Order: sequence, then C-alpha cells, then structure tokens
Amino acid sequence: MDFSNENSNSQPKYSLLTAILFWCGLVIVASNYLTIPLMPIFSEDLHTGMTNAAWTGSAFSLCYAIGCLFTGPLSDRYGRKQVMLAGLAILTAVTFILPIVSSLAWVIVWRSFQGFTAASFAPVAIAYAVDKFPLEKRVTAIGFISSSFLISAIVGQIFSSYISQQFNWQSVFYYFGGIYFVTALLVLFLLPKTAVRQENSNLKFMFTQFFRLLMDKRLIQVYSIAVTLLLTFVAFYTILGEYLMEEFAIRTDGILYVRIIGIIGMLFAPFAGKLTSRFGLMKILRTALIIAVLGLLITGISSNFVFLVIMSIIFVAGIALTVPTLISLVGQLGGKNHGAAVSLYTFILFVGASLGPMAAVFLLQITNYGMAFVCLAILLGVSLIISFCIKTDQS
Repeated sequence: MDFSNENSNSQPKYSLLTAILFWCGLVIVASNYLTIPLMPIFSEDLHTGMTNAAWTGSAFSLCYAIGCLFTGPLSDRYGRKQVMLAGLAILTAVTFILPIVSSLAWVIVWRSFQGFTAASFAPVAIAYAVDKFPLEKRVTAIGFISSSFLISAIVGQIFSSYISQQFNWQSVFYYFGGIYFVTALLVLFLLPKTAVRQENSNLKFMFTQFFRLLMDKRLIQVYSIAVTLLLTFVAFYTILGEYLMEEFAIRTDGILYVRIIGIIGMLFAPFAGKLTSRFGLMKILRTALIIAVLGLLITGISSNFVFLVIMSIIFVAGIALTVPTLISLVGQLGGKNHGAAVSLYTFILFVGASLGPMAAVFLLQITNYGMAFVCLAILLGVSLIISFCIKTDQS
C-alpha cells in the first residue's frame, strides 16, 4: 500500500499514524529539554555563569515559540507533511552542526536555529490529526500527540543526562542528529499527505486572525494559564537538580533516577480526553491545576527525600493533565479559527518554557530552595484562580 498516495482508496492505518506522530513529538520536543542537565557542564566547560548557561535552553524555547506562529499558516499553504518533513531535514543538519562549535555564544545561536526548525512539528501535527483522522479517532490521536510533548520533557532530560555522563555534552547532539535523520525517513515514507488548505494564506491574514483571537477575554485567560505551565515545569526541574545535589548529596546517577520516576506522572496525559468527556473540561482543568499546585507547595515545605520524589510525580501529573485539557479548551473557544488559536497557544506555552531556566536562576539568587518551589506554587496558584473566572458552557 502506498501511504503517500492521497487518492488511495485504502484506509490509512490510524494506529500506525498515531505511533509515528507520537514518536515525532517525543524526539522533536525533547530538544527543548536537553540542556537542563547540561547547564552545569556548559558553565564549567565553556567558562561561564549559570545565568548565561541558562540561555542554551531559553533561546531554543523562545525561537520555538516564535516559529510555532508561522508553521501553522505555512502548512495551510504548502501542506502538513511537507512542512514537517522540511523542518526535520533542517533540524537534522543543525543538530549535527551544533556540537562542533566551542563557544557559548555559538551554542546559543545554533540552539536558536534548532528552536525555529523544531517548531515545524507541534502545531502542524495537531492540524494534521484534525485533517486526517475521523472524528471518533481524532481525540485519541491528539491526546497521544500532546502527551508526547510532555513525556519528551522527562525523556529529553534522561537521555541528555545519561549520554553526557557516558561520553560528553557534544555526544548528546550527535545522537539526536541521528535520531532526527531516522525520524525524517519515517515521515517521508510512512506519513500520507493531506490536501493544501489555503493556497492564498499570507502573513497579513495570519496576524489578523491572531489579533481577533487576542480580543477574546476567555482566550486571554486561557493563554495566561498556558504561560505558567512550562515555566513552572522547566524551572522545577532546573531547581530540583541543584537541590538534590546540595541538600541531599545525591549524585548525578541519583538525579537521573528521580527524573525517570517523573515519567509516572506523565502517564496521565493520554487519559485527559476520556476524563474531560466524563467529568467536563473545566472540572478536569481546575482539578489538574490544584494537583500541580499542591505538588509544588508540599515539595517546598517538606525536607523528606522520599516525600519530595512522590510530590514531584504529583506535580508532573497535574501539568500532564492540564496541557492537553487546555488544548481542547483553546480549540473549543477558538471556533472556526481553532488552528490559529492552537498555534498561538503553542507559542505562549513555549514562551513560558523559555522563561523557566531564567526564573529558576533568579529564584535561587534571591531565596533558598524551599521558597523557590513555594514561589512557583504561588505563580501556578494564580493560574488556578484564573481558571475559575473562565466562562464556558460547562462553567
């Protein structure tokens, strides 16, 4: 069967397509988190402070966020598969080039390029699922795609930490370059094309859509919540590594295991669709935020290591449920402009991720570890309060 033939009479194998999109989301978005465990190594090897080293993560996230604004409209004009494939090809080349450089400035430059090219996947993949999957399979597909974004946060850190321990930080990017090359081949040969949506799509039309969306009070409230999610998530794991080393004398291997355990919390993400269908979108959103806030808050006030690890799972579970639930809410509130609304959501989500390392470094400069976690809990608590102000048909 020719998977790339759009006019083929045979039905696509939706489980295979879902698996490919899940894998792509896992490895592409993982790039955003590769430098969290590498920050101390960059600080030592490249002779710089932690504040400067934090830009290796923030530059990627910020450029990723900006790129997400453009890739959705580009895929409307040139096709979903074409944009994802072109992005993967460039991402592969950039990832192989990055470890060749020997200065922090050039690492940051190439991380920025990585961010731009990696942005060719997330908003396009969600639009691809809407185009390609029948309604009864669409929610599950989007659930798996969005869960891949979240699981990648842990997997990226684990992979980066392990490879850098075994070899060096450059090897992390060489390995990922190879992974992206194989992933590009999967997309090329196994992912069918979709029809071009808007051949006359242009930047003026795109920004007009964004302007209209930003006039919607409810979407502004949702986007205000979105910016805090990955900000607190990235800041949490940035602080956690330092906290475990200094307060509990945990070695790098031990920190790796704590990150691995965090995957347990991520396993809730694929069930967000079923939970919202049963209990309602807003109930699940608010419950998930309460879970995340409690996980952060108790982490900040507890000094027991086992309890801290359990609370990290609780926090991650709350975030894992919140992200896909917010995607569903954005799609609902965006109406006929849901594609642009999701692109804007992805942009704002990763603006938050770009602020995470900076927030972590700033908090550790002005306070202790416990209070840093409490401050993050307060920030997420503001999002919880905002969630009670959102008026929908389910409110």
